Amino acid sequence: MTLADVVEKLGLDVKTGSQRLDVLVNRGYVSDLMSDVMANAREGDLWVTLQIHQNIVAVAVMKSLSGIILVNGREPQEETLRKAVSEQIPVLVSSMPAFELVGQLYQLGISGN
Repeated sequence: MTLADVVEKLGLDVKTGSQRLDVLVNRGYVSDLMSDVMANAREGDLWVTLQIHQNIVAVAVMKSLSGIILVNGREPQEETLRKAVSEQIPVLVSSMPAFELVGQLYQLGISGN
């Protein structure tokens, strides 16, 4: 499944990276701890978090993640948006809480395995 499919099916708001929505999502990963994501996320994962600061982009680049979904309608900081644009990292926003969003991703066939 591509990021474009996820955006369409879940009604996500694309903040950055609209040119990279054709990237494949291998699996999902949800965490708000940077150290956890750095240690356990895999290349191609779609990261679900409530963190909005620019360090999320650095972690996404380091781990070659397919994108970042911010939950609870949280808006990324301006510095985050600038960094995401320069690094070409898709940042998406959902109004859903993390639990509901992850359930929807799972129903779409995106698992954590």
